Amino acid sequence: MERYREIIPDWASFWEALERPLPIVIRTNTLRIEPQTLKRRLEAKGFDLQPLSWDGTCFLVHGETPVGNTLEHWLGYYYVQEASQLLPVKALGPKPGERILDLCASPGGKTTQCAQYMEDQGVLIANDNSAKRIQALLANVYRLGIKCVVVTEAAGENFPGPGNFDRVLVDAPCSGEGVARKFPHLRCGASLGTVSRLSTLQQRLLVRALELVRPGGAVVYSTCTLAPEENEEVVKHVLDQGLAELVPWEPPVPHDRGLSRFGEKVYGPELQGAVRIYPHHFDSEGGFIAVLRRPR
Repeated sequence: MERYREIIPDWASFWEALERPLPIVIRTNTLRIEPQTLKRRLEAKGFDLQPLSWDGTCFLVHGETPVGNTLEHWLGYYYVQEASQLLPVKALGPKPGERILDLCASPGGKTTQCAQYMEDQGVLIANDNSAKRIQALLANVYRLGIKCVVVTEAAGENFPGPGNFDRVLVDAPCSGEGVARKFPHLRCGASLGTVSRLSTLQQRLLVRALELVRPGGAVVYSTCTLAPEENEEVVKHVLDQGLAELVPWEPPVPHDRGLSRFGEKVYGPELQGAVRIYPHHFDSEGGFIAVLRRPR
């Protein structure tokens, strides 16, 4: 992690955040229950719920019982979802009746969040390249009662078909440095070999996503890592090829802008339109989000 000292403001707060346990956040499945009704039901079971200031369908939860061990959870009334992981779908902005592709969908948190934004109307393709991970994806789609989802198994970089989706989400496999609060071994940072290997895959995924979205359509690229090689460098790859335009996005939470350079690598001022989240910004995991538009 030391190589990020120059790019992370308030380095001491960053490290302090890494040593704290993550808060527990749940997202109400508004297709099945209203947020206030869910709040009353869980509070009757002894939980304390505080709504997130920037999303009234989500709650910060405290309780002695694991929040996944309730009848309401098994009924699909909510999904346990870390706060920063709510942001990519907010950036994507799915709407009812649209054609949406979640290219790397398992275990389904963002897929089911997309379905809520779509009011379960339209077509939502949830793809993953692993039959094992698809089991978890299907379980969550079924548990939350989503009907507009079609689950597919394909390598995302080779996903078949023409470019006719309105929006595509690429929540890319990554080195995971942003989740070091959950997995302490990541506090040492990922190896540069791993970062380089994943960056190549991520570039292929993002190129394919931009081929699959219609002209003028939106692609959101997100990771849960801090490595510029997996973030800004991947986005610069498609910008340099003229495959996309970067659309500046302002999230409803504290954040930093994307990097225009890192060390000797220059990404350009347009990359400041992307978003970096660090764990100390609002007591969450870390990550990266870029909103792209395919040229008409």
